[in-house]
Amino acid sequence: MAHPKRKISKTRRDKRRTHYKAVAPTIAQDPTTGEMHLYHRAHWHEGKLYYRGQVLIDKAEEEVA
Repeated sequence: MAHPKRKISKTRRDKRRTHYKAVAPTIAQDPTTGEMHLYHRAHWHEGKLYYRGQVLIDKAEEEVA
């Protein structure tokens, strides 16, 4: 097994880890409904599934059929 030749100091280790941080998800507003949702994700609004401002699935039509 490989072993480090020297101990890595806490400062050096922490400098490397400074770039690991949580990022808030980017939120978009649907042009049709005004609903806030995650980018590149379909979202439900009043029984309809929207993606990029267009209806993909309508629950009311599925229940009737």
